[in-house]
Amino acid sequence: MIDRLEKEVDMLERHLQVLRMVIENEPIGIVKMSNETGYPHHKVRYSLRVLEEENLIEPSSQGAITTERTFEFVDELDEKLDETVEKLGSMRIDDAAELEN
Repeated sequence: MIDRLEKEVDMLERHLQVLRMVIENEPIGIVKMSNETGYPHHKVRYSLRVLEEENLIEPSSQGAITTERTFEFVDELDEKLDETVEKLGSMRIDDAAELEN
């Protein structure tokens, strides 16, 4: 059950790392991102596609670039992550012994 969540978090981390690289180095291509992150080309390509579908980046002839939506997303990101961490924290089962009684 938790394995799927861990895989989603890993994928989100990769998407955000790719987005960060676009923000810091735009325009930037798949080969450079793959070389710098160590992710295979197909994983970088998938992350770019997801980011493009979310209108966070767009392709250009020289590589991926940011959009108007990028910085709005970045501004909201920390708050959304904090809310998610808080929600996950509230799911803890602190003392299994209490459940047995």
